[in-house]
Amino acid sequence: MPEFAETSGSPQPAPAAHSQTLSRGIRVLEILADTDKPMSIVELAAALDVHRSIAYRILRTLEDHGLVVRDPAGLVRLGARLAALARGVSRDLQATALPVLTRIANELGMTAFIAVLDQSEIVTLVSIEPRQAHATVAQQPGTRHPLNRGAPGIAIQSGLGAAQWAALGHAETRRSEAREVADLGYASSHDEVIPGLSSIAVPLVVPGESPASLAVVYISSLHSPTDIGAALTAAARTIVAGLR
Repeated sequence: MPEFAETSGSPQPAPAAHSQTLSRGIRVLEILADTDKPMSIVELAAALDVHRSIAYRILRTLEDHGLVVRDPAGLVRLGARLAALARGVSRDLQATALPVLTRIANELGMTAFIAVLDQSEIVTLVSIEPRQAHATVAQQPGTRHPLNRGAPGIAIQSGLGAAQWAALGHAETRRSEAREVADLGYASSHDEVIPGLSSIAVPLVVPGESPASLAVVYISSLHSPTDIGAALTAAARTIVAGLR
């Protein structure tokens, strides 16, 4: 029988209980994923706003499972076990997309990647850098940024229904560029996520998967945005067809 909290009106379902320790452990992983250098226990404790002894106990548990490791100086970084877990996320999509991403990256000379919606942010699921290029842009899996910033997010927004957008609880309105994706065939951005970089993306609609986009990021290119968008659209169709 469901529990209800007492109120002055009709009975309401009681808030679901959650584990503070588990929440803090997940937060540690998020903090480490967002930094480009190992962190000390003192730094992690400060980021979590907890006593050092609490941070230490959390880290020991994560360390036992291989999710974090400590170097000889005692600095903490993410462990290899996380990479193994990440391979299981949308496994079929990743496996199907990899050869397509590789082809696109090498044909266009740009880093190609798939971004997926995660609550109010988008996260890079898988990425491929071109084999031969004067300069490439690293787009590491797990990289995240706000949904309302950059071409991949605009492309994802273009495929969201009104109910889906409302469920996200955004205070911001949907990007006006999202309405133009259907006419243009692609979304584009410059200087929005990382200064000096451009991105072009198209929606990637895969039944059973989170809303996603197929994108490239680059410094400069001889290809026109229209040609890049057309290449990404064809690649997205190939990926979806390969999953049927």
